[in-house]
Amino acid sequence: MAGILTVVGTPIGNLSDLSPRAEEALRSCDFIAAEDTRVTLKLLNHLDIKKPMVSYFEHNKRDRGDAICARIEAGENCAIVTDAGMPCISDPGELLVAQCAERGITVTVVPGPSALIAALAISGLPTGRFTFEGFLSVSKKSRRAHLASLVHEQRTMIFYEAPHKLTTTLDDLAATFGADRRVALVRELTKIHEEVIRTTLGEACARYAGDNPAPRGEFVVIVEGAPEAAEADETMTLEEAIEAARKLRDEEGVSASEAAKRTAAATGFKKSEIYSALNN
Repeated sequence: MAGILTVVGTPIGNLSDLSPRAEEALRSCDFIAAEDTRVTLKLLNHLDIKKPMVSYFEHNKRDRGDAICARIEAGENCAIVTDAGMPCISDPGELLVAQCAERGITVTVVPGPSALIAALAISGLPTGRFTFEGFLSVSKKSRRAHLASLVHEQRTMIFYEAPHKLTTTLDDLAATFGADRRVALVRELTKIHEEVIRTTLGEACARYAGDNPAPRGEFVVIVEGAPEAAEADETMTLEEAIEAARKLRDEEGVSASEAAKRTAAATGFKKSEIYSALNN
């Protein structure tokens, strides 16, 4: 009789967040597939659990997945874990679940902590609709193409980012979405130094300019979505919209970008057209 694969969520920082059911799944399985066996060993030692482990990560996932599936088909039960949080979310475990599905292997899940959901919940940005975009490419061309595809995205956007890439990513986000777009930078979730920085992309770029202070810890970057496009006001011409934006800038002291954004949302004209006119 074939075994099963159990996807087990593990703590993203605070070990107290491990659920009793997750602990039982780790105790009762025959072996564990782990992104980094050294990291998982610390968790197992904390729980006084001794289980054989196999490494399963980005660069061996295809071949190792076939071997894991073969063991499950032979009757063993496997638990898959990542270094922290839910396996398969921006994680190579996604492929293992797909391989199991293709081979008719039963897959079950023990839900657990997820950095993207935890960060969204405390971001202060809209949570009703959101899109998870994972890690951006290290390739400048691919990264900017990815962001360009999101220019009109109205849902809240969630990204993961490593500290050494944060400043570059913030610069690209600001260039794509505008310096006035709201953002929440969430780091060290569930740990002693948990921090939420609610600001704008422009201010976030200034905060970490030149890596001073140097970003520390893995970041969840949550970006406000684009304003909902309004129906064009047929009673207002583009020239009138530009004048309205100019008044916002000059009389209320908002930036040209923000004035163009508000006027575009209210009139249906393109923000780029209004912003360009304000700067000519």
